[in-house]
Amino acid sequence: MAQAQLLRGGPIAEAIRAEIAAETARLREHGLPPRLAVAVASDDAAVLKYAEAKGRTAAKLGIDLELAHVDPAAGQAAFEERVAALSRDPAVHGVLLELPVGAGLDAAEAIGCIDPRKDVDGLTPLNLGLIAAGVEGQALLPATPAACIELAQTVGPLAGRRATVVGRGRSVGRALIPMLINRDVTVTVCHTKTPDLAAAIAPADLVFVAAGRAGLITGDHIRPGQVVVDAGINVVGERVVGDVDQDSVLPKAAALTPVPGGVGPLTTTLLFRNLLRAIALQTGGHG
Repeated sequence: MAQAQLLRGGPIAEAIRAEIAAETARLREHGLPPRLAVAVASDDAAVLKYAEAKGRTAAKLGIDLELAHVDPAAGQAAFEERVAALSRDPAVHGVLLELPVGAGLDAAEAIGCIDPRKDVDGLTPLNLGLIAAGVEGQALLPATPAACIELAQTVGPLAGRRATVVGRGRSVGRALIPMLINRDVTVTVCHTKTPDLAAAIAPADLVFVAAGRAGLITGDHIRPGQVVVDAGINVVGERVVGDVDQDSVLPKAAALTPVPGGVGPLTTTLLFRNLLRAIALQTGGHG
């Protein structure tokens, strides 16, 4: 039996980065250098590492990136005020909160302090609400769900297809579900209380997995010919793995996004595309 096609995010991301770099150069020529602020409210070295990686990508694109460190011990009020101050700064066009935040801090409350037009992660209630209302043109779309859709579209048109989404979290599932509906996909939603995952997945043409549990979906859950998009990121020992058991799914699926190398590389690039979209929203498209 043939192995699944691997859907890698890198080639798509490379093409989008070229477009971002060109638009960034144009904005700079017009005296509007794009600037992203990344708030880090954690002592976890891995969180800082992810933020610094975004800084390296920004530098390659010609985008200014400010790393804003917030002491988790300073408390929730100080955390929210720092995020709100970044959002108020007219020189800052996008604000991103690097997750997870330190123990005792509420990330959702801090995200609520971000101007929705500067919310490059697309996680403020207004942006999620606009997506749910079917008016994506007025919203900033969360990068991970957008990456999932971009990769799924490489296999074929989405309209009229059936999809099962495993996971209903705020960072992926809550936005991905209405984004698929907006593209005329028939959607089944699964979560931790779903009694029979395999039965819910069986009718789907497309399976999107974002549950945050390593190896949750195995070859026993998948029927031949399905397209599987794995948005999970889990650290198991020294390895980064997804929510899909790649070894058992590869022989059955028609296509699969590998972890690492699938959704991840595209997600970071789409954050920077969102920054340029944010500038258009803030300037009325006259950047």
